Amino acid sequence: MSKLIAAINMTLDGFCDHTAMIADDELHQHYNELLSNAGTLLYGRITYQLMESYWPTVAKNPTGNKPTDEFAVLIDNISKIVFSRTLENVDWKNTKLKKEVIRAEVLELKQQAGKDIFVGSPSLIVALTQLDLIDEYQLGVQPIILGNGLPLFKNIIDRVNLKLLKTKIFGSGSIVLYYEPAKK
Repeated sequence: MSKLIAAINMTLDGFCDHTAMIADDELHQHYNELLSNAGTLLYGRITYQLMESYWPTVAKNPTGNKPTDEFAVLIDNISKIVFSRTLENVDWKNTKLKKEVIRAEVLELKQQAGKDIFVGSPSLIVALTQLDLIDEYQLGVQPIILGNGLPLFKNIIDRVNLKLLKTKIFGSGSIVLYYEPAKK
């Protein structure tokens, strides 16, 4: 069974803003390793549109920065599913569009043999958390205080207890905290 892993960066004060994060070579290399072990990426509309507006262009026209260019190729080639009620179609290669998150369909995706499934959209992380589908959280905490923005766990209704598995520290001061849901 594949694991469903929520992997996202957030500021020290808990906000998600992909444009405010440190994107140095070391962090890109970390996410390159994650993508190398991913079978599918799950996105909500906003994160999908942000990623789709940038990375396919870098895959076609490399920047010359090896970790960045490798990330672009990896993310361009991986299977992606976008959950959106408003998008009519998706243009990024290897991408499917779904109108809603259905627990049974996500469980079926997890049952398929293969690599892990990663989700990196705040609203989708919340939806999958509330459906008790996330097997691991990899929270990249950036050494940034943003002051405002979209809180990662804004609409969580029920308490979720987590068990710390490990931490990873980067030269930039970023850390990744690895958690799994605590046994009930």
